[in-house]
Amino acid sequence: MSVDWGAVRAEFPALRDWTFLNTATFGQMPARTVAAMNRHFQHRDDLACWDFLNWFDDVDRMRGTAAQLIQAQAEDIAFLPHAASALSLLMGGMDWRAGDRVVTFENEFPNNIYVPSTLAERGVELVETDWDGLPTALTGRTRLVVASTVNYTNGFRPPLEELSRMARERGALLYLDGTQSLGALEFDVRAVQPSVLAVHGYKWLLSPTGAAFAYVAPEVRQWLRPDVVGWRSDYDWRNVNHLHHGAPRFSDKAEKYEGAMLAFPLLYAMEASVGMMLELGPAVIETRVRELAAECRRVVRGLGGKLLFDEKPHFDSGIIAVRFDGREAGELARLLKEQGVLVSARHGNLRISVHFYNSQKDMDRLGNELGKLV
Repeated sequence: MSVDWGAVRAEFPALRDWTFLNTATFGQMPARTVAAMNRHFQHRDDLACWDFLNWFDDVDRMRGTAAQLIQAQAEDIAFLPHAASALSLLMGGMDWRAGDRVVTFENEFPNNIYVPSTLAERGVELVETDWDGLPTALTGRTRLVVASTVNYTNGFRPPLEELSRMARERGALLYLDGTQSLGALEFDVRAVQPSVLAVHGYKWLLSPTGAAFAYVAPEVRQWLRPDVVGWRSDYDWRNVNHLHHGAPRFSDKAEKYEGAMLAFPLLYAMEASVGMMLELGPAVIETRVRELAAECRRVVRGLGGKLLFDEKPHFDSGIIAVRFDGREAGELARLLKEQGVLVSARHGNLRISVHFYNSQKDMDRLGNELGKLV
């Protein structure tokens, strides 16, 4: 099926006034997503919230939508406020011992460094490595591997199935943060087999901040206890006329990690954005993103930019990291913003990030404006 990308782009009001190449910082929301939030607010007013339990039926539908995107089951999905809460849930529920090891990649997102670092006082070692050093870093003491599906500073995209296999061979759990890829690149939990996958939707899922979900593998749910316990922790929480009084009896579904009320407006919004992606097709979207990324690399390469993509494998994502001799990335990003071109600077890299709503016109404008500066 041929996609009218011009019509798709028209759903994003912010793109009328900006050459937006910065989804790795914030994704733009389509009009349908804002409309979904507004419908919920109007519905609250119309019925004075008397039907609030029906909203949870909608959430169960949303679980199915999120699960479809990653080839999981609805019962595997928990809605959380952000990815950091999912990592804290997992690490807080493990029985750490002195001498244990957590392995992550160098230049990882701070979540994936900060949370493991808090275990140092208990004798748990955090090891940061590049891809080539991973086999050595994964010793018999490794209890957990923590990684982003795409690195936020440079677009590094580790081979996830190989990473998962190496972790399993050493008896380690695998936590993946999919915030910088899900919505742009396909993901299949059946192939990758993570212990936990967390995704904050405000980047590539084109959702509001505070809309996030976690996939928690069935075998992990057997032993991982909730870290937030509230009125929805008991499996019979829908019986609001006679809520259970006593110790909570946990469900075997991932919803047990939610604990209490949810951010319904944000979840309705995320459902609309994910629904749009499912309509377009994840494979179609990934092809589009990869084509735009290739064109972006061609443009900056032609301007003398130095790309990690050209030097090492596994940098084939929607994030393009480029450096220009004699030019500071933060200054370039500032000057481009003054001309209405939005990119970012991260750790010395000019970071350009393309999504399916971008176009050849965006690439041409980037080339023209960046060419004036370098």
